This record gives sequence, C-alpha cells and structure tokens, in this order.
Amino acid sequence: MAVVELSRLQFALTALYHFLFVPLTLGLSFMLVIMESVYVMTDRPIWRDITRFWGKLFGINFVLGVATGLTMEFEFGTNWAYYSHYVGDIFGAPLAIEGLMAFFLEATFVGLMFFGWDRLSKRGHLLTTFMVALGSNLSALWILVANGWMQHPIGATFNPETMRMEVTDFMAVIFNPVAQAKFVHTVSAGYVCASVFVLGVSAYYLLKGKHIAIAKRSFTVAAAFGLAASLSVVVLGDESGYALTENQKMKLAAIEGMWQTEPAPAGLTLFGLPSNSGRETTHEIKVPYVLGLISTRSLTGEVTGINQLVDTAKVRIAAGIIAYDAVETLKVDRNDLVAREAFERNKADLGYALLLKRFIADPRQADAATIEKAAWSTVPNVPAIFWMFRIMAGLGFAFIAFFATAFAFSSMRRFDARWFLKLALFMMPMPWIAIEVGWAVAEIGRQPWAVDGVLPTFLAASSLTVPQLWTTIIGFTLLYGILAVIEVKLMLATIAKGPERYVPWRPDSPAEPAPDFRAVPAE
Repeated sequence: MAVVELSRLQFALTALYHFLFVPLTLGLSFMLVIMESVYVMTDRPIWRDITRFWGKLFGINFVLGVATGLTMEFEFGTNWAYYSHYVGDIFGAPLAIEGLMAFFLEATFVGLMFFGWDRLSKRGHLLTTFMVALGSNLSALWILVANGWMQHPIGATFNPETMRMEVTDFMAVIFNPVAQAKFVHTVSAGYVCASVFVLGVSAYYLLKGKHIAIAKRSFTVAAAFGLAASLSVVVLGDESGYALTENQKMKLAAIEGMWQTEPAPAGLTLFGLPSNSGRETTHEIKVPYVLGLISTRSLTGEVTGINQLVDTAKVRIAAGIIAYDAVETLKVDRNDLVAREAFERNKADLGYALLLKRFIADPRQADAATIEKAAWSTVPNVPAIFWMFRIMAGLGFAFIAFFATAFAFSSMRRFDARWFLKLALFMMPMPWIAIEVGWAVAEIGRQPWAVDGVLPTFLAASSLTVPQLWTTIIGFTLLYGILAVIEVKLMLATIAKGPERYVPWRPDSPAEPAPDFRAVPAE
C-alpha cells in the first residue's frame, strides 16, 4: 500500500502545481478577448495597452500551466500503468483529442497573439486572441471529459476476451452529465480566479497612485466579469450537486455527513462533526428541506445515506463475485456459454468484486466478514470532504458579495475606497484555495475508486519501488518549486514595472530602416 499511497501523493502534488496556473490562464484568456474587443470597437490606444499588459501576465502563467499539464499526462503511464492498460482505450481518447485539437490550437495562435500586433489588422489580432482563449477552454473541456468518465464511467464495458474496458458509445463519454457539469463549474471558477487577480493588481495600482487610468478600466472589467462568473459558479455548483444525486450518491452523502437516509426532502447540514470511525455526525445544525431541493429538484426525492449505500455495496460485491468467477472461467474456455451468460448478467458489478483483492487474493474465497470490510471501504474520508466542501462553498458566496461591491463602486466611479482596495489585495489568494479544496473534494470523494465502480485505486498503480517514487516526488517538487518561484518573481517584476504605452513603427518610405518596436511607459 505504500507504493499506492506514494503514487497518489506524487500525482496529487503535480495536480496541485497544475491548478496553481491553469485557472488563471482560463480566466485571463477571455478577459483579454473582452479588453481587446473594447479596443477594436473604440480604437482607443489605452485599451491596447491594457490588453498587452495583462497579456504579458497571461503568457508567463501559460508557460507553467503547459509544463505541469504535460507531466500529469505522462504520469498516467509511469505511475498508473495498470490503470492505463485497463481503461486506456477510453481515458486516452479525450486526452489525445485535447492535444491534437485544443493544445495545438492555442499553441499556434499564442505566438501570433504576442508578436502580431503590427503584422495583423486589429480584427485579425482580435481573432488570434479569441482562438487562444478558445483553445485554452477546449483543453479544459477534453481533460474534464476524461476526468468525468472516471467519476461516472458510461459508454464503455469490460471485454472478457481482452481483459480491458472498451468504448461502446463515444458520444456518451463526451456528453457524460458529470463531465459537462464539472466543465462549466471549473471554467467559471477559473474566470473568478482571473477576475480576483486583475482586481487585486488594479487595487494595488490605485493604492499606490500609479497607472490610474489603466487601473480604473481594468478594475471595471474585472468587477463585471467577476460578478457574472461568481454567480455562475454557485448556479453551476448547484447543477453539480444534482449530478451527484444521480450518479455519485456516496460522494454526496459524504459531503453532507449523512449516515442515515432521511425522509424527503433532506435537510442541508451547515455544521457538524462527522466521524468515519464512529460512523455518525454529531452536533449537527441543519436547514430543513434545502438539500432535498438542491439535489433532487423536488420535495419527494430521496437522498440516500451512507449506511444504506454500504448495504447496496454488499449486494453489488456479491454479484461482482459471480462476474469475477465467470471471467476466470472464460479465461480458460471462451466458449463456455454458462459463464458467458453469468458474466453478462453481473458484469456491471465486476469492479466491486475487485475491492476484495485488498483483503484476499481470490475474491471467490471471501466470507461475509471480508465482504463487510470491502463494502465499508467504499466510504471515503467523510470529515475531510465535509469541511473542504464548506470552505469551497463559503468562499463561493463570499466572491459574490465581493464582486457585487466592486461592481457597485465601479458603477459609481468610486475608486478611492481604500478599505475595499486593501480587501481586494487580501482576496487574491482565495480563489486558488477554493479551487484546490474543490478539486480535493472531487477526487477524495471518488475514493476508493480510480474509476468509480470499475477499478479500485489500489489496483491501478505501477509496480514501482518506494525509493523510485520518493526520488521522483522530491525531484518534481524541487523542479516545480523552482519554476514557481521564477514565475512569481516574473509576475511581480511585470506588475512592478507596470503597463507600457506601445508605439508601433510606421514607415514613411520603403527606404526606412528595419522596424524598431519601442515601448515607453504608459504614464
């Protein structure tokens, strides 16, 4: 188990680094489109200066996002070899499309965006900026299609002849309801992250009395875009809750610390002290009916409790043992019709039988006590999920209030409220905290599954040694730590230098010397 836990640690650290950079890239890309659109429509040079300034910060962040994302994709082959073998036919397809479609799209146009200001028309350059933003968001789409399939594996089935999962309906994989809900929620969170960042930097300039004209305009764009994004995060988070009710009942029950099924409609727990060992949540403070309304969209829909879901898992493990036995028989004789019929009848529960391998070599030899252990292993870390979800949700509502206040100040042209400008600086790290804990809720809540109901995490890891894993963990941590320090220094240096007024070269005759692009301070 040490190998599995270290593999999970390494992947979690890589994902943590990745999510430090990607949300800002997603959000800034579309904010650049908005700013440059204003420049194209008004033909006011100050908006080009604004776009170029935030584009520099986007570019610095973009490089680190790409570097960490590529490492994560390689880790599926290095650290999760059996996972790649078992479900690679399904999981690999969205990642391949992401590389061929989205990554190449943004990589192609990002150079034109940075170096094409005086080589393209205004509308042509705006198109390149839009294509970069589109590529960034398409990357998120395909990655979340892959992750959504891990959360809710549809459109695929186990083939006993190849002993692997295979695609049966690729459109079902693409339009997976969990993946779609995760995509819109994640992208909106990235927009919030970028809006808080732009607002915070603008507030810094306003407090210092520097670059006032650019800071005010950036403040206004960030306030409006951030308010819309923060409202959509909460609304789309509600849609994610509905998707959990349909497809990830154990995760929803763990988020609420709900051990027993309540009469419909269930109440929403504001506070409580859940315990995996005690299998209860004490000192609960609940709001009646709210959870039932959010998760089932009705007054009669039921939210199943953890204990009842464990009982369901026992039944599925028993059916999975029959499927497992049939697979073992088909390994010897692929033409055994009785085994084939038994497998087809119980194949949906094969993954539950694999949970028993954590406790016994041959699942067919499991007794009632072992099945009980395996069933309870389907319960994730309830206290961790319970509290992290509340941190994420609390910050989500705080962002709405924050951006509503910013929008009110910008509408009244009140950019001198120093208490709010200082608050904007304090708020800058909060979106990253919300995003990281939100990601942890999604991934810890899926445990013990690498692919929900299909492949347990402890079976998915590569056959690596503990020293090998520690070497790579330390190596990646040092490398990305150094890169993160470099990026932060570059960002701070760019912010300290401030926006520049770009004066393009305009030749008066063909005999003029080669272009000399000169940048001078914006103010």
